[in-house]
Amino acid sequence: MHKDSKIYIAGHRGLVGSAILKNLETRGYTRFVTRTHKELDLTDANAVKIFFEKEKPEYVFLAAAKVGGIVANNTYRADFIYENLMIQNNVIHYSHIQGVKKLLFLGSTCIYPKSCPQPMKEEYLLTDTLEYTNEPYAIAKIAGIKMCESYNLQYGSNFISVMPTNLYGPNDNFDLEKSHVLPALIRKMHVAKLLSESRNDEVLENLKMDTLTDAKKYLKAFGVTNDTVEIWGTGAPMREFLWSEDMADACVFIMENRDFKDTYETGSIEIRNTHINIGTGKDISIKDLAMLIKNVVGFKGELVFNTDRPDGTIKKLTDVSKLNALGWKHKIELEDGIKKVYEWYINR
Repeated sequence: MHKDSKIYIAGHRGLVGSAILKNLETRGYTRFVTRTHKELDLTDANAVKIFFEKEKPEYVFLAAAKVGGIVANNTYRADFIYENLMIQNNVIHYSHIQGVKKLLFLGSTCIYPKSCPQPMKEEYLLTDTLEYTNEPYAIAKIAGIKMCESYNLQYGSNFISVMPTNLYGPNDNFDLEKSHVLPALIRKMHVAKLLSESRNDEVLENLKMDTLTDAKKYLKAFGVTNDTVEIWGTGAPMREFLWSEDMADACVFIMENRDFKDTYETGSIEIRNTHINIGTGKDISIKDLAMLIKNVVGFKGELVFNTDRPDGTIKKLTDVSKLNALGWKHKIELEDGIKKVYEWYINR
């Protein structure tokens, strides 16, 4: 990419897309094409076709997706597979039609089998059954990987797929019903802390509610009181977390320095598993994560682990040797990242 290359960032307001846009701006890139969902519905093939014909971007970061935590994934299964497939199909296909020089497709490490050997290597894709709760989303992301590979092999495109681990950072989703575990725990403990300190006006402002009675009733449904915060499961599952701005740095590094041909061994008869894991290669138990967040937020109450709720996959750790061999390694460690995102959350 050149500093004046025309770059389209699909999903520029989200956790992933906003971090990529910020990274590109910091590096001196100046020509961006962005559209909000209201301005461009990426599930609408004709709208996407017209957009690409008009704008003709040279490079594309496909960070737009329908995302959510375990509850949202398991509840809105049809929405997750349909919307993600449509977004990917349209953006990747019309990137090909308009001759985009390079595209980066962002997926998720949930593409790997539920009982995947640890750490998860790229070669473990499609070797066993997926985790049930997010199977529709995972299948959509696997389809995106295969779509990029297939266009590259048939048409000579330069479309690269990257699979970030669990991300957190500025512009994350802190919705108590739909967010991922780390931002959800930050918000739960922050509001519980406000309740315990009788900072009731701040509680109402946080929840956009009029009465404390309604607020407490709402929070109780999510296991939040002035002296307790409920956490789903046993706390035993291990998870890996990556600072979103580190993820963005990895993505831009790959777009600037690597091509599809760098993602597989030269002379391979069957070209597959060309995607690249993006992560830290380090994990932490949900219990230890909760304690870490508790200390950062300053919540003095009790953590209650609801073992009637599902744990999900017990361990999910990425093997990042392929990424490291391509020349990139993460910089922000988890405790520092939690401090940074909590500061962002309370000051946003």
